[in-house]
Amino acid sequence: MPATEPPPVSRRPAVVVMSDLVVLARQTRLIEEIVSRNLVPLVLVGPDTPMDRLRVHMADPAHPLSLLTEVIRVPDAAVDTVLCAVQDWVREYEVKGSVCCGEVFVDPAGALGELLRLPGPGGWASRVCRDKVMQRTALNAFGPRWRAVAPAERSRAEPPCYPAVVKPAGRMYSSGVCRVDDAGQLRAALGQFGPEESVLLEELVEGPEFSVEALVHDGDVLWSGITAKRTNEDGGRFFTEMGHICPAPGLTAAEEAALTSANAGVLTKIGLRDGITHAEFRLSRGTAVLMEVAARLPGDAITALWHLATGAPMEPAIIDLALGVKTRYPQPTRRAAQRYADHESGVLGEVHSTLEGTGVSWIKRDGLWPATEVADADAPPRCTAVLVARESGDFLGAQVDSGARSVSVVGDAPLSADLDALGREWVSAVRVGYRTASR
Repeated sequence: MPATEPPPVSRRPAVVVMSDLVVLARQTRLIEEIVSRNLVPLVLVGPDTPMDRLRVHMADPAHPLSLLTEVIRVPDAAVDTVLCAVQDWVREYEVKGSVCCGEVFVDPAGALGELLRLPGPGGWASRVCRDKVMQRTALNAFGPRWRAVAPAERSRAEPPCYPAVVKPAGRMYSSGVCRVDDAGQLRAALGQFGPEESVLLEELVEGPEFSVEALVHDGDVLWSGITAKRTNEDGGRFFTEMGHICPAPGLTAAEEAALTSANAGVLTKIGLRDGITHAEFRLSRGTAVLMEVAARLPGDAITALWHLATGAPMEPAIIDLALGVKTRYPQPTRRAAQRYADHESGVLGEVHSTLEGTGVSWIKRDGLWPATEVADADAPPRCTAVLVARESGDFLGAQVDSGARSVSVVGDAPLSADLDALGREWVSAVRVGYRTASR
């Protein structure tokens, strides 16, 4: 009598999340949403995540990250490195979706989704979104005048015009991005890059900056929202984002249409299929000029701002799209803002707030952002959070990129309110302390 085949082993359904601790602290609701659907969150983190600290949070029953049981740390975000790291997960679990929460993992998250035939941006769209030179090549009609410079060509590189913007092609968080007004500044800027870094030289586009967040299903934009940006470019040669307002105030219907239609055109051009996207534009004389597009969750507090503005968290919609489910998301009924504080150079000490009912959250230390509590559309303005992105003892210097920022405030108000003025008021109620550096 022939032996009977053993019954197939049932594999638990799961979602792979590629992130780092600093982002997981912001997106704990994403993990909670995955677990609420009886799916296993499989989290892959990069070398910047301190595993000892992450394990402390995972061992704390009161911490949302205690929901994690499967975490892998990789030494880099190369596609091969990530695919090797997750091979056991692919065998042991039924992977239903992949979510990218950080720029460094855009390419491998897209590759994994493509290989497993999962819903998602698609391998090609992810690859283009992660490479600035590929973006400019594929999306030439949407952007400024530009030239790409390979390392061996730096000595004779010239921008299309002056003033120009120098951008390292492979970095993130505005690292290395600066304005140059002449050949001397250009040579000095190019001299700061490593021997293997390619660089973009772009026309400086005058005009306010915005991002467009979009929820995309099967190539169709189901929802999009426009976020106004505030940078520190007026005070120097850098372009560090110092604030966001959702939805962007003061736009005409034609300007809103220019931004949303340009964003839809960009996503169609690169063939993006499913997921949340974050694209940055300059609005110059009524034309939306693409700065860059990302196939991932937006950074800073933007998802929380849309939660405050609409009354609904974005995470359920993000997981819907990762699973291939057509989703919905409401339009805003309030306006929300995040504003970063200026700081002096020195060693960060204590941070104090005189805002009633708003404590100070040390998000890097605690691995946790404060909970988002929504208000009625006509409720009075309020500051909902004071966030410290650095740790006590860190040296604070010039805010030349996003990693150099320290303290921000988050709040919301009725749509008619002046969030820029309110942001300045809330920041003025926060005191950043400094201490003597230890020897």
